[in-house]
Amino acid sequence: MQDYYRIADALGYIKENREKQPSLEEIAAAVHISPFHFQRMFTDWAGVSPKKFLHYISVEYAKEILKKDGASVYDAAYETGLSSTGRLHDLFVNIEGMTPGEYKHSGKGLVIRYSLQNGLFGNYLVASTETGICNVLFYEDKPDEVEAELNQLWSNAIVIKEEDSFHKLVNSFFGNGLSIQNPLTLHLKGTPFQLKVWEALLKIPEGSLQSYSHIASGIAQPTAQRAVGTAIGQNPVGFIIPCHRVIKTVGGIGEYRWGTARKMAMIGWEAAQHVPQTP
Repeated sequence: MQDYYRIADALGYIKENREKQPSLEEIAAAVHISPFHFQRMFTDWAGVSPKKFLHYISVEYAKEILKKDGASVYDAAYETGLSSTGRLHDLFVNIEGMTPGEYKHSGKGLVIRYSLQNGLFGNYLVASTETGICNVLFYEDKPDEVEAELNQLWSNAIVIKEEDSFHKLVNSFFGNGLSIQNPLTLHLKGTPFQLKVWEALLKIPEGSLQSYSHIASGIAQPTAQRAVGTAIGQNPVGFIIPCHRVIKTVGGIGEYRWGTARKMAMIGWEAAQHVPQTP
């Protein structure tokens, strides 16, 4: 799993040197490993070569996907409860919203358990209530910062560092090819508008991309693109609620709460699993 961080460094280098079109040798040198080792490590992680992966995170590819995935695709997508069509085909996600009192008082009366884990896209903190998962927060090398963030999000709850069955389910999800048999319940603190946006994100099939304007139209609020963008940026459950699948209308990858390199990795990895490979 630690291979992800070298891959993320490589993606960051590629992004910064995009105009120069760096070679495999230059990218490998930037992350301090041999070209042979980098090629093998990258292919083992992504399932495709670095060259093909770069195609999947290019502006041209993003524009191609956005044109192909029009309103009819979105409207025909699975109802809330089914996250995707590929490796996540059996991952059912049900959202349970907090009560108004729990939302207003930052989880007063709730007991929240959390643990620190490592998965396909690096380190993450997973937290849950007795009802379901309330947070999946990615972090780099400072767990104390993400723990402080969790405590700030749930300032009135009882927060305990202790792994529970929900955490093991998420760990299995990230560790076993992103495919699990059991339903996943999310217990989320958000406004009705935020919950509606997060539910809309669950309808975007894995390997697809949508624009902010498309999401706004999908929830029948086409003029609320800015508010939609804010709600997406406040997604409390990384990757499982796939906010990384939303990009700018012009095809740019855009920013990401947990780093642009991680978003590039997620988009490219998913595309690699769903695009037919040519010999």
